[in-house]
Amino acid sequence: MVEEESVRVVRCGGSELNFRRAVFSADSKYIFCVSGDFVKVHSTATEECVHILQGHRNLVTGIQLNPNNHLQLYSCSFDGTIKLWDYIDGILIKTFIVGHKLHALFTVACAEDSVFVIINKEKPDVFQLVSVKLPKSSSQEIEAKELSFVLDYINQSPKCIAFGNEGEYVAAVRDFYLSVYFFKKKTTSRFTLSSSKNKKHAKNNFTCVACHPKEDCIATGHKDGKIRLWRNFDDGKKYTYTCLHWHHDMVMDLAFSVTGTSLLSGGRESVLVEWRDATEKNKEFLPRLGATIEHISVSPAGDLFCTSHSDNKIIIIHRNLEASAVIQGLVKDSSIFTGLMIDPRTKALVLNGKPGHLQFYSLQHDKQLYNLDIIQQEYINDYGLIQIELTKAAFGCYGNWLATVEQRQEKETELDLQMKLWMYNKKTQGFVLNTKINMPHEDHITGLCFCNAEKFENPTLVTASKDGHFKVWILTDDSDIYKKAVGWTCDFVGSYHKYQATNCCFSEDGSLLAVSFEEIVTIWDSETWELKCTFCQRAGNIRHLCFGRLTCSKYLLGATENGILCCWNLLSCALEWSAKLNIRVTEPDPHSENIAAISQSSVGSDLFVFKPSEPRPLYIQKNISREEVQWGVFVPRDVPESFTSEAYQWLNRSQFYFLTKSQSLLTFSTKSPEEKLTPTSKQLLAEESLPTTPFYFILGKHREQQDEKINEALESELVQLPLTENIPAISELLHTPAHVLPSASFLCSKFVNSLLLSKETKSGEEVPDDVDMEEEKESDDSDEENDFTEKTQDTNDTDLGEDIIHQLSKSEEKELRRFRKVDYSWITVL
Repeated sequence: MVEEESVRVVRCGGSELNFRRAVFSADSKYIFCVSGDFVKVHSTATEECVHILQGHRNLVTGIQLNPNNHLQLYSCSFDGTIKLWDYIDGILIKTFIVGHKLHALFTVACAEDSVFVIINKEKPDVFQLVSVKLPKSSSQEIEAKELSFVLDYINQSPKCIAFGNEGEYVAAVRDFYLSVYFFKKKTTSRFTLSSSKNKKHAKNNFTCVACHPKEDCIATGHKDGKIRLWRNFDDGKKYTYTCLHWHHDMVMDLAFSVTGTSLLSGGRESVLVEWRDATEKNKEFLPRLGATIEHISVSPAGDLFCTSHSDNKIIIIHRNLEASAVIQGLVKDSSIFTGLMIDPRTKALVLNGKPGHLQFYSLQHDKQLYNLDIIQQEYINDYGLIQIELTKAAFGCYGNWLATVEQRQEKETELDLQMKLWMYNKKTQGFVLNTKINMPHEDHITGLCFCNAEKFENPTLVTASKDGHFKVWILTDDSDIYKKAVGWTCDFVGSYHKYQATNCCFSEDGSLLAVSFEEIVTIWDSETWELKCTFCQRAGNIRHLCFGRLTCSKYLLGATENGILCCWNLLSCALEWSAKLNIRVTEPDPHSENIAAISQSSVGSDLFVFKPSEPRPLYIQKNISREEVQWGVFVPRDVPESFTSEAYQWLNRSQFYFLTKSQSLLTFSTKSPEEKLTPTSKQLLAEESLPTTPFYFILGKHREQQDEKINEALESELVQLPLTENIPAISELLHTPAHVLPSASFLCSKFVNSLLLSKETKSGEEVPDDVDMEEEKESDDSDEENDFTEKTQDTNDTDLGEDIIHQLSKSEEKELRRFRKVDYSWITVL
């Protein structure tokens, strides 16, 4: 049974991995990246997330390794705290309360008890670089209020700050200015580029900065694509700079290698450029990385690089410029037109991904599974170009079919529409294009749904459009004489008084089709396509439409633009009830009668869970998000929960996910993100010293089972032996100081004899004590025979305990008596 108090709204993924530079561990085994108010720890070898460091109450804005302990990590956040983590165990060590809103974090090896942060001054666009002294204390929460001013009028982005020559100076860029602060001299030098509006100097703006790790050299990136290398900047009058130019657009980030022999740069071309020896002629390229390079990071060991991209992914790159791993987060598209869908086969979340693609995203592992290229055209990154947009998608027939709609419109009268039907291929384990329909409607398509009833053998698809029609598409024989191919064709076209069709949906059994025409809802028979009845409340255009399920299948729900939620009874053809709610999302649970509705208010978004048969909600959660919720979806659980409270029983069989306007994915859960990590991820962290591959995990269980069988067989064959720590001869030998012991040649034979094990065992109860005493004289004449005889505990005796297990054999007692006769009094003299 799960406690009610443990159910809460948690962030389950979708946060930006590219918000800040990623950081490598000292041994390059792990890579750290910010993810909302978490810090994620990934393996560089397998891409698996092995830890989620949670504790900040706001967005994490910076992470850095502790220069004094390479197994610890610093993080800062908008919540005004700096936290120190043990990333191997995922434990929070200390929290330093600064009090200011922290925008970036920097650490320098020479500053042992201090870190550098960017804070906001009183004005919103004025930022400062300050040093924060971290006091030493045994308590877990410490106030760090001692701030030292370093630089003023800087950019809030950490890409515009860099420390050089082992922390001797810090460089900062903003607009057309470069500022260099020298810590020993405590002086600042400023350099200015021309800001005139002529073509030559129109794009001189600084965009990023990087400092050479061992020399006095500063590299700056600019909006015009140039890279400038500054030298002799310690003298304001004798400074020089040289230019490197390859990028056609702005330079997004720069990074020097660990030794400083190479300079890495990246931008919107999706190409990583390595400038070797900082010369124009000697450069290498890693092209086709898929999206704009936002950040570049270098591992402390120098063997790995990584690039963070605008499509929310991190690419790990070897020193020879070969990509080795990709950590892909939820792709943030400009608009999610398709909504949230669940792939019936993989249980993956499906929605718009990178331009022209559908992304299949694993909710359990918080990573992308794969992309499906829908538009199948090369994407051209040009702001003025009107792109083809993927606007609608729907799964049908338990994942066997996928329908997509794409459109492109330059002018109001020039609309290009295409609908594609994809069939799942079991051999290739992917979707294959089956039918392409040009201009299925004369105007924008507003609704798309399959009939997923079991009784319908022939797949059926319905589309609704602003042209005033809805069309029924069916799968027919589209082959030649061999009858080996099928295709989709239009079977019926319906309309209602030339109103625009806005939504469509099938009932659970597939017998009825509901189509909304602006303010009117029409009900159609799916066998004859006859109009059965209409509903009209004159409360505004219908925004959402859905049927009830299971015992509530006789109800139809509709949400209007004027903030009215209506429930109609299909048997009586009358309005059952209505409520005044500004509904943005309505989503039925496929495994129960419950329906989740999210309304928008001035404070935030509110959740209502109810059954159509009862106007009283089962569950109400106010302010689940401060921003607008755009989409929601129920995901069936593999293992049902066991909530006993009536308020939480709607979460037993399905889990509800919702997507906000900023594309943060949230859900109701009882587990923290760290607890949701898979056992495979935990095993990876525990066995960090072993080479882990997918085959290792496949064979691991088999090997463990074999090892268990072998251990069981060995245990059954083992004889209980006396522990060596209870043998007096060994104890005296080990506890006597080495400098007073006799020679090794004298002790060797006695020591080895004490370790010999007997081959024959006898029960300790069979030989009485008085018999042992009588045979002592005889034992002196038969040393060799008695050396192989000892008394052991009877395996059937469970009452005597450990006393009999450690009972000495005759040979051991004989040796003990000999040691007792030796005079050790000479030791006391020492």
